Amino acid sequence: MNTALSWIKAYVPELSCTDQEYCDAMTLTGTKVEGFERLDKNLEKIVVGQIEKIERHPDADKLIVCQVNIGKEVIQIVTGAPNVKEGDKVPVVLDGGKVAGGHDGGPLPEGGIPIKAGKLRGVPSNGMMCSIEELGSGREMYPEAPENGIYIFEEDAPVGADAVELLGLRDTVFEYEITSNRVDCYSVLGIAREAAVTFGKTFIPPVEEVKESGGNAADYISVEVEDPDLCSRYCARICTNIKIGPSPKWMQRRLAASGIRPINNLVDITNYVMEEYGQPMHAYDYDTIAGKKIIVRRAKDGDVFTTLDGQERKLDSEVLMICDAEKEVGIAGIMGGENSMITGDVKTVLFEAATFNGPNIRKSAKRVGLRTDASGIFEKGLDPYNAQAAINRACQLIVELGCGEVVSGMVDVKEPLKEKRRISFNPEQINRLLGTDVSEEQMLAIFAAEEIAFDKETKELVIPTFRQDLVGEADIAEEVARFYGYDKIPTTLPSGEATTGKLSFKLRIEQKAREVAEFCGFSQGMCYSFESPKVFDKLLIPEGDALRNAITISNPLGEDFSIMRTLPLNGMLISLATNYNRRNKDVRLYELGNIYMPESLPLTKLPDERMQFTLGMYGEGDFFSMKGVVEEFFDSLGMTKRAEYDPKAGKPFLHPGRQAAIRYEGKLLGYLGEVHPQVLDNYDIGTKAYVAVLEIPEVLPFATFDRKYEGIAKYPAVTRDISMTVPKEVLVGQLEAMIGQRGGKILEDCQLFDVYEGSQVKEGCKSVAFSLTFRAKDKTLEENDITGAMKKILNGLEQLGAELRQ
Repeated sequence: MNTALSWIKAYVPELSCTDQEYCDAMTLTGTKVEGFERLDKNLEKIVVGQIEKIERHPDADKLIVCQVNIGKEVIQIVTGAPNVKEGDKVPVVLDGGKVAGGHDGGPLPEGGIPIKAGKLRGVPSNGMMCSIEELGSGREMYPEAPENGIYIFEEDAPVGADAVELLGLRDTVFEYEITSNRVDCYSVLGIAREAAVTFGKTFIPPVEEVKESGGNAADYISVEVEDPDLCSRYCARICTNIKIGPSPKWMQRRLAASGIRPINNLVDITNYVMEEYGQPMHAYDYDTIAGKKIIVRRAKDGDVFTTLDGQERKLDSEVLMICDAEKEVGIAGIMGGENSMITGDVKTVLFEAATFNGPNIRKSAKRVGLRTDASGIFEKGLDPYNAQAAINRACQLIVELGCGEVVSGMVDVKEPLKEKRRISFNPEQINRLLGTDVSEEQMLAIFAAEEIAFDKETKELVIPTFRQDLVGEADIAEEVARFYGYDKIPTTLPSGEATTGKLSFKLRIEQKAREVAEFCGFSQGMCYSFESPKVFDKLLIPEGDALRNAITISNPLGEDFSIMRTLPLNGMLISLATNYNRRNKDVRLYELGNIYMPESLPLTKLPDERMQFTLGMYGEGDFFSMKGVVEEFFDSLGMTKRAEYDPKAGKPFLHPGRQAAIRYEGKLLGYLGEVHPQVLDNYDIGTKAYVAVLEIPEVLPFATFDRKYEGIAKYPAVTRDISMTVPKEVLVGQLEAMIGQRGGKILEDCQLFDVYEGSQVKEGCKSVAFSLTFRAKDKTLEENDITGAMKKILNGLEQLGAELRQ
C-alpha cells in the first residue's frame, strides 16, 4: 500500500511533521511504514520559464538558441529539443540547480545531476530545459508529456513559479506493510484516520453528496443475486451523457503517486475511489448489457470467458460471475469482460460496487490464473456498508469532473447487514492487561478519535463496521496501547501464579535419544517427510505390504515428493549415500522424525504420526556396535531388564542373516541390522551399512527417570567363569536370560567374554564363556551359597542343550 503525504493531508489538514517523524510515529502506533521516498529528491532550482525567442545555432544544425523569461530576468538556453516553440512554458533548471536523471529515462543517478552555466558549441547557455524523465518521472505517470522532448506546461502556468510544485512533485510517497486483518487500512481514508489519531489531529473525510439528474435507476437496470453466500451486497448506479476525456491534474498526480497510471476520467474515477475508500469498483458500458439485467451467479463447469486483457479464462462452478440476461460480462471481484468494456463511444455507464466472499475470490483468482489489485482487496473481506459510500463518491466525482450525469436512485440488493459489534468496556481490566494506569477519560478519547462510540447505559463500545479486526477485550486493550504509546508502558513483572517450566515426558525421551546418539558419535540429520512411491521398490518392500499404503499428496512439488513416508530408512540411506560418494570414511547419523500411517485410504481421519528414532552408520563398527548404542539408550531410560533380539525380524531391506527385531518384556520396540546388499546397490553405497529404528511411542511406557540411590557394596564379590558348548541355534540372549533367572538375588552381573566355533568344538555347536559375579548385600558369601547358585544355573543351561567344557 502506497500513499502520497499530500493525499493524507487532504483529510488531515492540520497534519504537520517531517517525513521521518511521520514514519516513526505511524510505525509505533501499528501502521508500519516500510520506507518513503521524496518525489522532488535531487530536484533543485527549477522554475517555469516562457520561451520568448528562438534562433538557430550558428555552428550546429540540430541546436537552437532560446531566450527564456524566468520571471525576474530573461536567460539564454541552448537546446536540441525538437518540440519547443516560441510562447511555450517549460521547466527550466537554473545555474547551480539539479535534475534527477537523464533524458533517456534510465536508472536515476545517486545525488542527481548538477547543472551549471557554460557554452554549447561556442554559444553561452545559462540553464537547461527539462523533459519529464529528467525530473525523475515518466510518461506513464504524466501521459501529456511528449515521448521525446521538453515537458510543456499549460498556458495558465505562472512564469517564474516553482515548476516542481506545479507538477505535484513536492510530495513524499510512503510505503506501508498492512496486515491482512486491517482491511480498512488498504485505503487512503483508513491511513488518514490512523494518522489523525496518531498525531492528535482532526480527521475530515469527504462528504458524499450526489447531484442527481432525475429518473430512476431501477427503470434502467434490475439486479438478481442467485448466490447470496458469495455476494452479500450488490449496488448499481447509472450515469448518462458520459464525456470521456482526461481527468484533472490533481487526480492524475494522486494516482501517479500511488503507482497507478492515469488513463481517462472514467477509469481514473474508479481507480481513485478504490484507493480512497478501499472499495474496488467496475464500470460497464450500459448499452452492452443484454436485457438491462444483472445476474450474479456461479459459472458453469467448462465455461470459457474472455477478460478485458484479451485472455481466455477457463471457469468452473466455484467461480462467481457477473452476467446479463444472455452472457457473462465479468468475473466477480477480479476483472470485467471484453464484451462490456468501456470505449471512447460510451454514452451510458453502469457502476458496480459489491461485497463478495473473500475466500472465494482468492480461490477463484488462483483458478482462473488472474490476480488483480481488486481481487487482492476483495479477498481480505470488505465492509458491506462501504460499498454504498464508495459508489456514491464515484457518482459525485462524475458530476464534479463534468464526466456525465447521475440518474436518481440506486439498485441495492443485499442480505440483512450485520449490526455493529458491541464489546464490554472495562478500564480496570484493560489496565491490568497492559500494566498501565490510563484513565477512563483517556481511553474514551482514543476510542472517539477512532470513531468507536461508547454506550453509557450498557457500558459497551460500539465498533464501526470498517473495524472488522476488533472482536474482543484484548483487541480493545491493544487499541489503548497503540495510541497511548508502547514507549510509555512501564516495565512490570508478570502477575499470577508461578509455574515450573520443564519439558514434557515425551520431549525428555527425545532429548535423551539425542544425548546418547551424539555421545556415541552420531550427528543429527533431518530428512523429508515427502517421498517418491519408487522408494518401496528400492527398499525391496513386497507388493501388498502395509508400508505401501502411503498417503498421496494432492498438490505435490513433483513425483519425488508425492507421498508421506511410512518408514524412515529412505532419507537415512540417501544421507549415508551422499556422504559415501563424497568420500567420507566413517559416518554415523541419527534422526528423530515422524512416519505417517493411515488407518485407511482414502483418508477419513488424520493419520497416526509416529515418532521414530533412526540410527544409520557405515565404516568403523558393525552389527554389535549398533546393538550397543540401542542398549545404551535403553539403559539411560531406566530400562534395566534385558532386551530380547529376535533374528526372525523379517525385514526385506535388511540382510537375512544379520537382522533382529528388538523386544522388551515381549513388546516389539523396533529393529536393527545390516542393510541388504541389493538395497546398498540401489542407493550406490559401496560398503556395509547398519541401521536401527526404535518406535518412541512404544518405548515410552517402559521409560522412567526415577532413580533410587544404592550405597557402595560393603561385602566382597566372588566371580566364577563357566565355559560351555551349545547348539548353534541357541542364542546367547537365551543363555543370559536363563543365567539371570536361575542365579537368584546374589547374582550381580553376567558378562559374555568368548564365543568360539572351530575344529575343537563338535560339529553343529559353538563354545560360549561367561564371567559371573556374585555378591550379597547383607553378608560375606560362603562357598555353599555360591555352589548352590551355580548348581541351579548349570541345571537350567542343560535344558538349553549346554554342556560344560572340561
